[in-house]
Amino acid sequence: MEEKRIKADESGVRIDKLLCRLFPEFTRNNIQNYIEKGLVAVNGEIVKSNFKPKINDEIVFTVPDPVILDVKAEDIPLDIIYEDEDVLVINKPRGMVVHPAAGNYEGTLVNALLGYCKDSLSEINGVIRPGIVHRIDKDTSGLLLVAKSNRAHLSLAEQIKEHTARREYLALAIGEVKEDGTVNAPIGRSEKDRKKMAVTLKNSKEAVTHYFVKERYEGFTLLHCVLETGRTHQIRVHLSHIGKPILGDNVYGPKKQKFNLDGQLLHAFKITFRHPVTDREMTFEAPLPGYFCEILEKLSKKL
Repeated sequence: MEEKRIKADESGVRIDKLLCRLFPEFTRNNIQNYIEKGLVAVNGEIVKSNFKPKINDEIVFTVPDPVILDVKAEDIPLDIIYEDEDVLVINKPRGMVVHPAAGNYEGTLVNALLGYCKDSLSEINGVIRPGIVHRIDKDTSGLLLVAKSNRAHLSLAEQIKEHTARREYLALAIGEVKEDGTVNAPIGRSEKDRKKMAVTLKNSKEAVTHYFVKERYEGFTLLHCVLETGRTHQIRVHLSHIGKPILGDNVYGPKKQKFNLDGQLLHAFKITFRHPVTDREMTFEAPLPGYFCEILEKLSKKL
């Protein structure tokens, strides 16, 4: 348990931001999660993330004990695009879950990372998500940043949060997209199906996706998508919202789709970030997976 009395220069600052300043070993997401769980009180009262304490208010932060879970290290091959003592850039295959969760405690990227890196992964996201800075969906392939040290994790997480890290995708959309565009539509949990996300004004967050026409086919368009924000299922939801769902996406697209694909044709092909230690800008690319190329070849032959 940590206790803190507010000073003059700390008065009026949101409690989540203030705790990030006072406890730099935690990310803002960590702090907000702890606040939601009721682990932060001001003058004996549980508060929300947007609470602003005043001079002489007393903050009590009950730092949670680490959860001990048995996440197995597994010998699973990794497609490593880049590695140094602080950072890994991984090309994740379609079908691999990023971290353990209910129903998926084996065969995840985390299991593979534990087998490869041993103890050389950041601890900031706990034992379930060591080293994981950001995620992509199970059936989305492509590039992911992995932090091997805590200092790297804090830097990379901040770049993702502040949108200074650039993440670019290729998506094969159903339908013919006439021109480049931007979808600026808030995303939140669907009220009709809590397992899905949706464009909604209720309990949502700002979401912006830029898309550029890369190639047109008969009935399909290959799009280059750039994330300005990083919401769950963002590209899939946004393209479905404008009537151009991703081929193979049985959640946000039509149930019956051409080619009987096992997952959406969405690939995180490029990522740009500043190295957390050297501050050098780095860009990496991953080629389209074979099954994606095969579909494009079939479509090209029909032109």
